[in-house]
Amino acid sequence: MKKVAVVYWSGTGNTADMANAVEAGAQAAGAEVSNMMVSEFSEDMVAQYDAFAFGCPAMGAEELEEDEFKPVFEACMPKLKGKAVALFGSYGWGGGEWMKVWEQMCAGKGLALAAESVICEGAPDDAAKDKLSALGAALAK
Repeated sequence: MKKVAVVYWSGTGNTADMANAVEAGAQAAGAEVSNMMVSEFSEDMVAQYDAFAFGCPAMGAEELEEDEFKPVFEACMPKLKGKAVALFGSYGWGGGEWMKVWEQMCAGKGLALAAESVICEGAPDDAAKDKLSALGAALAK
């Protein structure tokens, strides 16, 4: 059984709702899942998991949350090579440019994403939740 970590930061609750959908999809596919805020996670925990879903909303000028999420994610990146990683998050305006930049940052560090990233404007609707569940299931395989 794969161990999947769903690690996220959420300001309004939208990304937390997305994390719950990822968790449900991974559990339904047979994975053991830990769903946690980024403040509960550290780079020292990476070795405990086989796969990761990282979630962060777009902040400011479409960038990752800089005080809590980005420092932890950047510290984890070197240890994520060879592990299944996927990204998700919500945005309030713009077109999701922060996700493209985040994906490029991962590629630049040699991380191959295991599933297509999922973004949604505001709260996740049923279609977004289906995509998030599929993302979780992909990490469980």
